[in-house]
Amino acid sequence: MSFSGEIKEELSRQLSPGRHCRLAETAAILSFCGKIFTAEDGRLSVKIQTENLPVARKCFTLLRKTFNMRTEVSVRGKCGARYYTVAVCRDREARRLLTGTQLMDPDGNMDGCMARIHSHLLRQSCCRSAFIRGAFLAAGSVSDPRKSYHLEIVCVDREKAEELRGLLDGFGIDAKIVPRKRYFVVYVKEGSQIVDLLGLTGAHVSLMQLENVRIVKEVRNSVNRKVNCETANLNKTVSAAVRQIEDIRYIDQTVGLGHLSGSLSETARLRLEYPDASLKELGEMLDPPVGKSGVNHRLRRLSTMAERLREGKEE
Repeated sequence: MSFSGEIKEELSRQLSPGRHCRLAETAAILSFCGKIFTAEDGRLSVKIQTENLPVARKCFTLLRKTFNMRTEVSVRGKCGARYYTVAVCRDREARRLLTGTQLMDPDGNMDGCMARIHSHLLRQSCCRSAFIRGAFLAAGSVSDPRKSYHLEIVCVDREKAEELRGLLDGFGIDAKIVPRKRYFVVYVKEGSQIVDLLGLTGAHVSLMQLENVRIVKEVRNSVNRKVNCETANLNKTVSAAVRQIEDIRYIDQTVGLGHLSGSLSETARLRLEYPDASLKELGEMLDPPVGKSGVNHRLRRLSTMAERLREGKEE
């Protein structure tokens, strides 16, 4: 099962004790993956279609517990995939469902339904969380956190996308909207924000799984950064030592190390004898000992001398 499937399985087992929260969650599911059908005689029916069995099970439970409503559940397969449909076929019950979730006003008008949901069902923080949970169940997905951090909820129009982004923003979650074909996708790419969103919906087990993956990735990245830094420093040290040895040998071959002052001669001979030693280690071998900056100063003087000899400027 995918990580998204695990989250939806976990969320499908949760049922809010408050009817107001169940109404908000049902409204989200209907708004994001429900369809309303009108027969020739004006009778209404509502169908919720999903490829996810836990989501279908959650819809059935919500309608039963919140509205005491009889539903018809069907399963059909197409190209190896299964589609689950939860249908409310009776006109009276369909209208009661739509009115209760604010998708229809008492006069049967279904225009501006998102604004009605917001003003009537989402006044409390717990209801807004339930709505976000329903939206994710209906149209959300999360990538495998071992590969990338990406959570998205697909909306059929910009109004729903903007409404959802506003709800998330109210909880401090910075979501973005991007058009994709004929849909609008609300997405979150920051790992810590996805953790917050999962906690908001109540997916605490999945949240801990994601946190464990984040910790492992952060530790691995930290170790890799340190190794890369140490490797770069080592390469830099080795390259510098190679250049220093070449300069010292050039001086020895041209004017001889005896031409050098005592401090430079001692430093040059130690560098030839200990090519892998660090500046600190070379300084501790000198008599008297010299700090890293002192050793570096002497080696730079030797490099300058070698360069001048190559240019024929040193007598």
